[in-house]
Amino acid sequence: MSYGQGGPQSQWDPWKPNSQQPWNGESGIGGGSGTGPDWAALAEASESRNKRKRIFLIGGGAAATLAVGTAVAMAVVSANGGSTAANKPTSSLPAGALPSASSAPSFAPTTAPPPLNPKEFISDKAKDTAPNGPHLLFPGTQVTLDGSLYRKGPSSDATACDTASQGTLPKVLKDNGCTRLMRVTYVKDGIATTVGVAVFDTEAQALKAKKDADDKSFVKPLTGNGINSFCNGAICRSTTNSYGRYAYFTVSGFTDGKNVTKTDTAVFTAGDALAEFAFQQINRRGETQASAAAEAS
Repeated sequence: MSYGQGGPQSQWDPWKPNSQQPWNGESGIGGGSGTGPDWAALAEASESRNKRKRIFLIGGGAAATLAVGTAVAMAVVSANGGSTAANKPTSSLPAGALPSASSAPSFAPTTAPPPLNPKEFISDKAKDTAPNGPHLLFPGTQVTLDGSLYRKGPSSDATACDTASQGTLPKVLKDNGCTRLMRVTYVKDGIATTVGVAVFDTEAQALKAKKDADDKSFVKPLTGNGINSFCNGAICRSTTNSYGRYAYFTVSGFTDGKNVTKTDTAVFTAGDALAEFAFQQINRRGETQASAAAEAS
């Protein structure tokens, strides 16, 4: 049967596999009376195929670009929001998401100044310049020490140190340059204690006065304000010590005039407690001046 006439003519589809192109059985291309390939149709089909391929490639590239952009944005948002992306190693984050070590701020090391020593301010006349006096060193009307209440009695302030001391103490104070002797008396349960604080220009002078004092060096007991005479011809107990440019003394005895013995532990307790109180007050004076100097610097 001839492809030219009498029967159905097959259709050649360039996109359909195994479809047959009509040829003239006897002649070659363009020969004989058969129909040759439709070159215009082939060119049009090829152009259509290339065009669709370009559209596909362009569309696919845009989709890929969108996917990459979305991945980076989600990683940054997740890191800011504290999601699981924030727990990934830094190598999995996009470049530039984290600052480099060289861009981190640096700070110069600082050293705090050493605290001021309170003792320096009560060891030298040039530094120990705050107002002073028995009412400042021993304020108030009473004091509680180790759970015991001591009532404050009279106080005294003398620039002539020998007038407020007795026994061998007047010479000791004068020889070492005492410039002031403050006294205050406390009483508890019939036991009175006078605390004396001698002031010198330097720590060395106070230390020398402490060394020179002996068991016959006493401050004069101070009576009045309801405190009867004590240690007036009776045996009493005394202490001597120093701190900074201050030497401090105590004399303790019974207000009824009886002698103090070694078994009278309450007298020893009172004298020791008030001697410690004197030390604490002198030290507090140094702390106050050191704090003021630190704030001013």
